[in-house]
Amino acid sequence: MASVLLIDDDIELMSMLQDYLQHDGFCVHAEHDGQAGLTAALSGHHDIAVLDVMMPSHSGIETLRLLRQQSQLPVLMLTAKGDDTDRILGLELGADDYVSKPCTPRELSARIRAILRRTQVQSNEEPASMLVYGALELWPGQRRVAWAGKPVALTGTEFNLLEVLMLNPGKTVSKNELSERALGRPLAKFDRNIDVHMSSLRHKLGTLPDGRSCIHTVNRQGFLLIREKP
Repeated sequence: MASVLLIDDDIELMSMLQDYLQHDGFCVHAEHDGQAGLTAALSGHHDIAVLDVMMPSHSGIETLRLLRQQSQLPVLMLTAKGDDTDRILGLELGADDYVSKPCTPRELSARIRAILRRTQVQSNEEPASMLVYGALELWPGQRRVAWAGKPVALTGTEFNLLEVLMLNPGKTVSKNELSERALGRPLAKFDRNIDVHMSSLRHKLGTLPDGRSCIHTVNRQGFLLIREKP
């Protein structure tokens, strides 16, 4: 049973979501301010955090920033509908995905399951072979990445996106396919989620000898993983 941490100061909403998620098979714990939520998120007792942007003590953005300094716990952000600024900032700081409020409990549950499916390694699965492309090395079973032999810390969603690109080396992968395979949902209109995660990946990974990123944008088509020429 996966453990979900809800962090939101809206007690009535959290109570409703907690009841629904528990009936949907999750173990749920709720905190109502950023400071308490951060402590709970760092406890190691939860599989995912659902974090509201607007909260007392620490805002959701500040809580996420502090969390990412110490943990790669998957995070689903709750943002105001149409608030692109907080949404993009949250993704840049390492949130795995977002849901706009107001949202239905069913939608929230589906997003949580989609993230968990792609971030949790099942103990009964045989680890997949290591993927290598240029200076990049990726271990699917261990969810581990290295660039030129040095470990690279990625969020769950960043890892998923990079794995999809490495399974299609030298081929353009559309944003919609990346969203479907890495986020578990179709790409929404005007959704910049994939672009923000790719920007973060470029920042974390090394550059090729000519100074280019190994992740190339193909205009209006998607993204392409490239390597130095032999």
